[in-house]
Amino acid sequence: MESRRPPPHIRPQLDIGSRITGQSVEIFEIRPDWQDNSTLRETPVAKATYVRTQNRWRVFWMRRDLKWHGYEPNLEVHTLQAFLAVVDRDEFCCFFG
Repeated sequence: MESRRPPPHIRPQLDIGSRITGQSVEIFEIRPDWQDNSTLRETPVAKATYVRTQNRWRVFWMRRDLKWHGYEPNLEVHTLQAFLAVVDRDEFCCFFG
């Protein structure tokens, strides 16, 4: 995802971050709040959850209803690198608009 990050001089206004929670990896945008620049807001972009019984990662995207939905073109991938490749390609503009 490093290639998707904006140039260093723009990162205080827009950046991309990630976190690992349990068996999920989440990618999100980081921006200052539009009303209070001292507060940073995180907007979810993509999530992959590892399903141990199937040895696969389930791929999700956040719709405007603020719920995670399976990413139809690639519901599952075998590796975390494959998940990052799917998000980077963003064929249907679901992750980054």
